[in-house]
Amino acid sequence: MTLPYGATVLEHFRRPRNQRTLERPTVAREGYNPLCGDRVRIELEIKDAAIVTATFTANACAICTASASLLTERVRGSGVNAVSAISDADVIASLEADIPAGRMLCATLPLRTLREALTELPTRA
Repeated sequence: MTLPYGATVLEHFRRPRNQRTLERPTVAREGYNPLCGDRVRIELEIKDAAIVTATFTANACAICTASASLLTERVRGSGVNAVSAISDADVIASLEADIPAGRMLCATLPLRTLREALTELPTRA
């Protein structure tokens, strides 16, 4: 049997990691894809310029949900500045599936939302 999006997407869609809300996130941001209606909210707990906890909630397709699950796993424990090194291509590759061109925004929405959340951090003088 051929899986439509691959085993990794289906695993993280069926059993998403870090799908919950934080009681007191340091920063949070909701992203929306107007093309398909995906919504994802990323919440981060940050201490000493490191992401201690990364969570998400989503009303989204399998690709977006899997991407958020994989991304929150990846950034936990990372320095805030290291997140800027994660590219759209890295996110697509982590899904281990052939993502159609029309669904690329579904896959990259969590990364874009995470980056927007980080803009809420106060800059250090």
